[in-house]
Formats: sequence, structure tokens, C-alpha cells
Amino acid sequence: MSTDLEQFYEIFFEESSELLADMEACLLRLDVNSPDLEDLNAIFRAAHSIKGGAGTFGFADMTEMTHMLETLLDRLRRGELKVRSEMVDAFLKAGDVIKAQLAGHRGEGQADPAVAESVCEELKKLSEDSQEAVLVVDTMATNFDTQANSMPQANDVAQLNFNIEFSGTDLNSATIENLLANLKGLGSLENLTPENSEGRYKLALTTSNSEEDVWENLAFLVDPASLKIETIPFDNARARVATEVGFLNESVSNAEFLVAEDELTCALPPAPGYGFFPGAPAAPKDIEDSETNSRKTQLHNASNSKSEPQLLPTKSSGKANVATSASETSSIRVSIERVDQMINLVGELVITQAMLTQTASQYDPVLFEKLHSGMSQLERNTRDLQESVMSIRMMPISFVFSRYPRVVRDLAAKLNKRVELKTVGENTELDKGLIEKIADPLTHLVRNSLDHGIEVAEKRIAAGKPAQGTITLRAFHQGGSIVIEVSDDGAGLNKEKILAKAKERGLPVHDGMTDQEVWLLIFEAGFSTADQVTDVSGRGVGMDVVKRNIQSLGGRIDIESAFGVGTRISIRLPLTLAILDGLSVVVGDQMFIVPLNYITESLQPTATDIKTVSGQGRVVQVRGEYLPVIALHEFFNLRPNVTEIHKGILVILEAEGHKAALFVDDLVGQHQVVIKSLESNYRRVQGVSGATIMGDGKVALILDTAALVMASQQELV
Repeated sequence: MSTDLEQFYEIFFEESSELLADMEACLLRLDVNSPDLEDLNAIFRAAHSIKGGAGTFGFADMTEMTHMLETLLDRLRRGELKVRSEMVDAFLKAGDVIKAQLAGHRGEGQADPAVAESVCEELKKLSEDSQEAVLVVDTMATNFDTQANSMPQANDVAQLNFNIEFSGTDLNSATIENLLANLKGLGSLENLTPENSEGRYKLALTTSNSEEDVWENLAFLVDPASLKIETIPFDNARARVATEVGFLNESVSNAEFLVAEDELTCALPPAPGYGFFPGAPAAPKDIEDSETNSRKTQLHNASNSKSEPQLLPTKSSGKANVATSASETSSIRVSIERVDQMINLVGELVITQAMLTQTASQYDPVLFEKLHSGMSQLERNTRDLQESVMSIRMMPISFVFSRYPRVVRDLAAKLNKRVELKTVGENTELDKGLIEKIADPLTHLVRNSLDHGIEVAEKRIAAGKPAQGTITLRAFHQGGSIVIEVSDDGAGLNKEKILAKAKERGLPVHDGMTDQEVWLLIFEAGFSTADQVTDVSGRGVGMDVVKRNIQSLGGRIDIESAFGVGTRISIRLPLTLAILDGLSVVVGDQMFIVPLNYITESLQPTATDIKTVSGQGRVVQVRGEYLPVIALHEFFNLRPNVTEIHKGILVILEAEGHKAALFVDDLVGQHQVVIKSLESNYRRVQGVSGATIMGDGKVALILDTAALVMASQQELV
């Protein structure tokens, strides 16, 4: 393998991963009883594209698996076999194997050869089904049925000739050697000859492969924009057809043979967008005409015609098509590290702009009108730049949702349940970092709904419900947050059962607890209401991990449930992990940032609203509800400007279903701050989740609001 190809490895890996995801999505929506031909074609194209790239890079294991997929899919597309559920299962297994093989070539694991061999054998067995292909013959001469069935198939006569031209002044001997080796593997090749001194080369190839295969073998080695492939006229092929069907008598000597283009000529120019590189051609779209879709040789009576036997006309491909495809390319691939670096630099720019704005505010706006005007313009431009750069990291949540149809399908079959998965708001965008970290918690919630929530068909029917249960994934923006909901129409949570289990484990519960307080018990470590432990659930090690993961992302989780009706679990997260909307507060000479999504209100209490609880702490009465008071100066051992609570400010916080009042000296204002990791730059500090740099250049700590609220609850227990 030439080192010239190594630069394309990552492109191939990423493209293959996307193609595998598309293929799985098509398989999961495929209706076995009435399969959509376009879905079958899309699955076939994905497998074929992966095969072409894998063959170019010498990944023989992937080539073998995708070839077996192609063989079976091709028979399905031609109508020679009927789609069966075991075929879909085999395709999904093959997709899993290819994913493992892809990971192995990336150095991220290793595929099990035994599993790959088993799946290959299963695909081979399915593709060798005893059903025979039907050869369609349409003729007015009834005595030709037997002869027509013995007509040679198109692939027996599809020996094609191509003239290939390409240019490139930077092509070295290693690249030329690889190019010749690839083409020799396709068929008979005339020697490569330079046409002039400008680096233009020309050669001829005779092969039974399609033009698409030729493209795939060259696109990784030469610039597609400089590549031209021309199909030589098919006179010789027509003569061979006429010779091999010479058994036809004179009454049909003028018969016209219509042969599917993708079998015999393979000369349709591939559509733009297919392949791994901008400008590389696409596989030909399947023509909806029945003659082409069936891909069978058809004989038509043309007794009134005096013309020679004709083949379907072919279309030529050339540089013009390639140039058009290249011009339509509207995206580039950039590593996430570069995006993160750019976001960090913009964050620094925001901090610098805030410092300049604060400095400029000290000058008289009348005397320094241009300075203030320029700073206002800089502030607007900086914010626009910040939003634009942050949007680069924003991705639709469909990247997460797309994995769950497979999870639901496999687990439902294992649990013998009938379940439909619905998704709403798949185009809702959030930060890529959040997408990567929210996938595992969502997976557990979906599995939990399927295992504990959705009942088996018999129980659902007995309860007056449809036999098929429904799990809904929904995402939407609300304020400065994204809300993700996992809901089901299953059995709902059993309050009495949860309380009984909690008492068994010695948790502090009582019969007067609200529903919300009871539901939160399922997030306790080791808590489970399952009657038996299975490989799906029952060990009580899932929901507490979900809760911790959501909290670590600066979010919160809520539950609504009705027994016998269903359950809805809502996750609220910030849109991004890099920027935070917060309220700045002052304690002594220190400034802190309180995340806005935890704040419900702020107020100045009266002295009579403050109470002391058994000398352990203080509470404040807010509209009939007593909330624990968190004195921030006591928590961080600071010297405050205000010591009496009724002379300061209370910021009412809500986290995980609990409320608390944060006592501070004063409020400064609302800010959008760039989050910096305190742990990586200093060390972990209790009650602090990060830090930021303010406009005056000072560091302000970002409070871990959820930890402070939960600490206040424990003090009062």
C-alpha cells in the first residue's frame, strides 16, 4: 500500500461509518411484507460503496463481507428472492461485523473472525435460495419459449472497452504503479502512455466490470476532476449477442434485444455525490422501468421492423459531469480538535473584548464618542462571531436518536414484546460534546422503559391497551436549554412498591411523601424494583449513573408517571458546555457565577421570615414554604460585607426537586461567560464546577449549584 493512500484512510473510515448508519436505518424501516425498492437500492449502494473503498485500501475482510451482502441484495433487487425477516437479521449482523472490522482497521479493537465467517455463511446460504429467477419473454411467436429460456444472460456478454485519460503533474511512480495494479485486477490493460509533456496519460481497458468499478479504483489515486472515462461503442458486443442467439428462426430475425443497461453496458454516468471524494461519480440510479428493474434479458417481437438488432442507447460520461459534481460540493471535513481550538480562541477574544469595554467605560462618552461607538460595534461583532463559531459544534440530536430503533428492535424481540419507537424533534441541535455524553444515559432510559415500562401484549390487551406499546423520544429547545423526553405508554411507576423497597433498604421515607419525592427514589444507588435480576436490568446500577451523568453536564432530570398509564422522564441540559448564562453575585471581595437555569427568583427577606432549626441551621419562609439557607461566606470561609440575612440578598435555587436559598451580599448582573476548567488548571474545589475570567481580568468561580442544594438538604436531616 502506497503511503500516498494513507492520507485518505480517515476519510474512508468516516464515510464508511456514515454509510453503515444509513444502511442500518434503511434496514430497520424496511417492510418485509412490502419492501420498498428504493430502500433495497440504498442498502445495496451503501454496501457497494464500502466494498469499493475497502478494496482500494486492501481491507480484504470488509471486501468479503460486503461482497456477500451485495450478492444477496442483488437477488432481492431483481425480484429473484422475497425479503424475509431472517434476511434483515442477517444484514444487521453483517453491519455489526463490518463496524467491528472498521474499528479494527482504525486501531480501536478487533473483529472476531469466527463471527464474521458465521455471518458470511448465513448470507451465502440465504443467497443460494432454490427460487429460480424468472426470464421474461414477450413475443408473438409462441414456439420460442424454450429457446428464449436458453438465451445467454447479459453478464455473459458484457465485455466492455474503456478509454481512460487523466492528468497530474505531481503523479509519482508509486502512484502510477498502484493505479496500474488496480486496473490490471479488473481485466486486460494496454500499457500506460503519456500523451504529452504536461502530465496527461492515456490507456485502454477491457473488462467485464462496470464503469463505476473503474471509477472507484481510480478515484483514490488521481484527481477525479482530471479523470475522463469513455466507453467504446458496443458493435462487437451486439455481434456476439446476435451470434449466440442464432437459434432464432427467420420469422424473428429482426427481433430487438432490450438488455438492462446496468447489466450489459454499465455506461450510465454515476450521479453526483457518490463515492468518497468531491467530484467522484455516483452509482447509477436504478431506472424505474420494469425492463431495467428486473435486470433480465427480454425479447420483443419486431416483425414489422427492417432494422438490425439494436441495444439500448448508452450515455457518455466525461469531464463536464465531474466538474459539475465538484462544483456542487458545499462542505469540508475538519477535525474536532481544530474546532475546539477555534472556540477556545473566540472565548479568549470575548474575554479581551469584555476587558476593553470595562476600560472604555471609565472614559467620558461625550469626549470619547468614537471610542464608545467602536467598542459597541466590537461587542456586537464579537457576539456574532461567538454564536457562529459555537454553531459549528452544534449537531442535530438525530445523531443520537438514530441508534435507538436498533436497540428497541433487538431488545423487544428478546423480551417478546411488541414496541414501536417514535421520534420527535430529531433536527433539534445541541453541542457535539453533549451528544457524545448524553448517548449512554438515553440508552439506559430507553432500555428501562422497554423492560420495566412496556407490558407484554397479553397484559396490554387485558388492560384495554393496544397490543403494541409505544416509546417516544422527543427533543426541543426551551429558553437557553434543550429538553429531551423519554416517554412510554406502559405500566407507569408503582408508588407503593417503590416505598416498600425503599423501606427494605433503610432509606428515610414516609407515607406523606409527594409523588415527585417518591419517583426520585429510583435514582438511589442500588435501588431496583425488579423481581429478578436479568442481563437487561435488576441490579440497580443504572438510574443512579444516569442521574450523575446528567448532573455532570450541568443538567437535571425530572419524572412524571401515572400508574397504568405511562411514564415520562425529562432531561434538561444547557445547549453547550462551553458558554454559560449566569448571574454574578458578590460575597466580600469575591465574585461568583450562579447558573441561570437553577435560579427561580431573588429577594430580600424580612427578619421575621428567618428561623433557626435546633441550632443546626437557618431556614427562610418563602410564601409558606421553608427553605434551608446557604450562607456562601460560611461555605467558602470568606469575610462578607453583610452578615445579617435580612440585610443581604437571597437567591432561590432549585435542583433535583429540592429548593434552597443562597445568601450573598449583592447581585451584580447577568452575564454570558466562557467556562474554563478549574480542575485541569488548578484542582477540584467542593461547590465549584468551573471558572471564568471577567471583564476586569479577575477570575470568578462558577458555583456547582446542585451540590450546594443537596448539601443543604443533608444538613437539615
